[in-house]
Amino acid sequence: MRSILAGLVLALGSLSTLAQQPAPAFAAPNLTEKGARSLAASCAACHGTNGRAAPGSTVPGLAGRSRDDIVQVMAQFKAGQRPATVMHQIAKGYTEAEIAAMAEYFSKLPR
Repeated sequence: MRSILAGLVLALGSLSTLAQQPAPAFAAPNLTEKGARSLAASCAACHGTNGRAAPGSTVPGLAGRSRDDIVQVMAQFKAGQRPATVMHQIAKGYTEAEIAAMAEYFSKLPR
């Protein structure tokens, strides 16, 4: 019984120590060209592979669009100023730096 009680006291002491530790810091986003390409890959499901939407699609392609245009549209989605089905939620998941990196990546791709 004493060993069980001692174990519980030890476990509770460990929990209070864990609660006092700061939250872990996460790695900074990879904003290199390779990192931007990885971020941009998530856009393919709707906007097509490499930002080239399927012919006749109602979703616009992103390849070859101006960097500033993409950044502006994403900011509008993020702020809820532009109507959308899911883009307003998706845009909230990216930082301004990530959006700028993806916009730069898409702007350099041929249409």
